[in-house]
Amino acid sequence: MSGDHGTYYLPEPTKWPVITSMGLFLLALGFILNIHSVAPGPWVMLVGALVIVVMMFSWFGQVAGESEAGRYDHQVDTSFRMGMGWFIFSEVMFFAAFFGALFYARILSVPWLAGDEVLWPGYEGGWPSAGPTGANYIGPDAHEPAAGQFSSIGALGVPLLNTVLLLASSVTVTIAHWALKAQQRGRLAFWLLVSVVLGFAFLYFQALEYMEAYQHLGLTLGSGVYGATFFMLTGFHGFHVTVGAITLTVILVRCLRGHFSPDNHFGFEGAAWYWHFVDTVWVGLFIFVYIL
Repeated sequence: MSGDHGTYYLPEPTKWPVITSMGLFLLALGFILNIHSVAPGPWVMLVGALVIVVMMFSWFGQVAGESEAGRYDHQVDTSFRMGMGWFIFSEVMFFAAFFGALFYARILSVPWLAGDEVLWPGYEGGWPSAGPTGANYIGPDAHEPAAGQFSSIGALGVPLLNTVLLLASSVTVTIAHWALKAQQRGRLAFWLLVSVVLGFAFLYFQALEYMEAYQHLGLTLGSGVYGATFFMLTGFHGFHVTVGAITLTVILVRCLRGHFSPDNHFGFEGAAWYWHFVDTVWVGLFIFVYIL
């Protein structure tokens, strides 16, 4: 519609929302069947995941094509920015819940249990804690910690290296953004490629850290409240880094194909916003999970 108050973009009817719903339904159904050990469960999950992947390539590709064709005006750009802003806010609340769980367990729950000789006699508390059967628990008739001991992961080594990698990637993404606005396509591609490499390098070292934790440190998802909060926070963050790295890779391919201009590049900006958010969350993780 058009008039004295500007324009409003109304997208054409599309099949992709229905296909997305079908893919999510199959993924959830397969997950439920797999939990109950029903044979088709993993295959149903795989089909659902493939449907979602095809949808993302096709639907996002359609949106990118419409943007490059100049079909989107300022109103659409504003709606994209508002949508991405609310999405990142929802992600902030998502991680706030896990940080809140860490705070509750460490500051409130563990000290309270350590002082309760009725419910948990002999439990000394402390952090990291594996709970009443973990490394910090000594039974009333025992002189050594019970089975289930583990070693926590310090801040130095891989965590510090990964912090440097992610912070550096935020800088390189910003440099690439400046290059895009200056129409320097070579610098744009180079620094964006560096950002992608840094992102996947982070994932590589995190995988090594997980292998070390499970195989040599005895630290698993089942290592009490410490193991649960550690792997939930770092695991979900790793998932977000994976999504961000894949997104930056797609943006890099689009840049190599000549997409985006100094005045029309929200696809790039949205990916950069998400990447900076992921890096900020990691700084919080590094402080509250590895250092303190």
